[in-house]
Amino acid sequence: MAENESNVVVDQGQTKLSDLWTKEDYWAIWLGFVILIAGMWLFLANPSPEFAQKVDKANGVMAAEAARAPFKTLAYYKAQDDKGKLQGMDTPSGKAIGAFLTTPGAWASDPLEAFVLSKEAADERNAAAKAKFESAKVKSDAALAVAQAAEAAAAGAAFADAALNTEAQAKIAEWRAEHAKMKAAEKKTKTKPFNIATSLPMLMVALGLFFAVGMKFMGHDVPKFLVGFIGVFFVAVLALMMGHQSTMKYWGIGAEAWAIIIGMLVANTVGTPSFIKPALQVEYYIKTGLVLLGAEVLFDKIIAIGIPGIFVAWVVTPIVLICTFIFGQKILKMPSKTLNIVISSDMSVCGTSAAIATAAACRAKKEELTLAIGLSLVFTAIMMIAMPAFIKAVGMPQVLGGAWMGGTIDATGAVAAAGAFLGEKALYVAATIKMIQNVLIGVVAFGVAVYWCARVECREGHSVGWIEIWHRFPKFVLGFLAASVLFSVISGSLGSDMSQIMVNQGVLKGLSSPLRNWFFCLAFTSIGLATNFRELAHYFKGGKPLILYVAGQSFNLVLTLAMAYVMFYIVFPEITAKI
Repeated sequence: MAENESNVVVDQGQTKLSDLWTKEDYWAIWLGFVILIAGMWLFLANPSPEFAQKVDKANGVMAAEAARAPFKTLAYYKAQDDKGKLQGMDTPSGKAIGAFLTTPGAWASDPLEAFVLSKEAADERNAAAKAKFESAKVKSDAALAVAQAAEAAAAGAAFADAALNTEAQAKIAEWRAEHAKMKAAEKKTKTKPFNIATSLPMLMVALGLFFAVGMKFMGHDVPKFLVGFIGVFFVAVLALMMGHQSTMKYWGIGAEAWAIIIGMLVANTVGTPSFIKPALQVEYYIKTGLVLLGAEVLFDKIIAIGIPGIFVAWVVTPIVLICTFIFGQKILKMPSKTLNIVISSDMSVCGTSAAIATAAACRAKKEELTLAIGLSLVFTAIMMIAMPAFIKAVGMPQVLGGAWMGGTIDATGAVAAAGAFLGEKALYVAATIKMIQNVLIGVVAFGVAVYWCARVECREGHSVGWIEIWHRFPKFVLGFLAASVLFSVISGSLGSDMSQIMVNQGVLKGLSSPLRNWFFCLAFTSIGLATNFRELAHYFKGGKPLILYVAGQSFNLVLTLAMAYVMFYIVFPEITAKI
């Protein structure tokens, strides 16, 4: 963020055609779509014919098994797993891009292993992981044998005995759980040596030049930006390295938190060097990343989980947001309405992404945005560990637990990690509900823009026109929505299987998502480096922001759990049974 900016900038003047190439929000859209178009050209232009052939073969087996048995058989799951192995990014070009965009790797005690892992060190890791894999394989094989016997018994009765069918289904589910543990353990035995010490400088240059194009048209000093970008990138790499340390990873203290921590330590001790400050472009980085995030919000995923998921995401979220804002104003009497609404949207919608959009709509101060994001990161780390542990301890069903986590844990990555801890169903439900919730980023930004123009900053005798709301509305949200619509159409035209292979496991995970992670890390690094503790201190007086977040999140947890239970188990149990 520029040094003289205290607020998220919204142009109040007349809309001009030149805004399309001189304003930050539009450049976030253009750059985001350059990446998405490049991804479509790389992964969708020439799909391998083998993908369609293997998909057709697997679908044939799954259809035959579905007609043969009233439950998903072992052969059904085997065919499903075969489809899951197909990835568009496994092409030579996809692998090359993945290697170029890679972040520092996992490490335990030697941080240099995050950048360079020798063959000897890789072999040592594989050997250490082999014992756990062998143990997991023995359990998986044993569970498979039991499942085979149970399925054979059910088949022997022509699948007409309900008790045998239920027993077979239960034993197959137990095998799937052990099989997943075995595959996770097996993955750790396949560590390969790598060296990103040479690719990281090239990536730094590429990303710096990529953002410099927009900086040039927006009237900034490009040479100063590029010099400062070196410092921002260096701190971002340190944050990514710390986020991949084994203990930090276990406790959920990821790169985003470390980016802010390291940046604040620098800013509040030795001080952020002046040459870095031209590159502290928080909104520029994160808005571009949010446009990319839009491509991950696919309508077919929303439809797949049905009305229960939509109710959990789209009914609970606005209720929690509005109630939390009212609580902050009427009960806590928070002096800053902008801080109140940013924390409320951050906590209720989807964390930092919603906070950025809301801050732009209400012109929140950068210190307020930093405070909201900091609270979000702390509670996200706590919840992604505590919630799955609690859900498992009380024996909560995976679908209910996944829906609960998807509607309450802020960050999409943290939701996926927490869901994976519980199992396949929990991961699917949690990630899908979070994706549905992400759609509300644009809705909330628009709603806040309207409310701020009509109520908060209205002047007596002055009517609010749509042009004022348009000026207030963060334009990058249009890019987010456009990317969502475009990729939803593409996904629908390809069909669910080819969409999973070519879009999700191609364009998104092969190019868009890795770059989005880099952009977010650059943004959080910039937040840390631009934040002075003295500027934040007065916002914490009386602990009101913390009380607001805790109270709002507590309400969110209770209401989301209640809504998820009612919708998935009382109103639409037939949908739950199919998940």
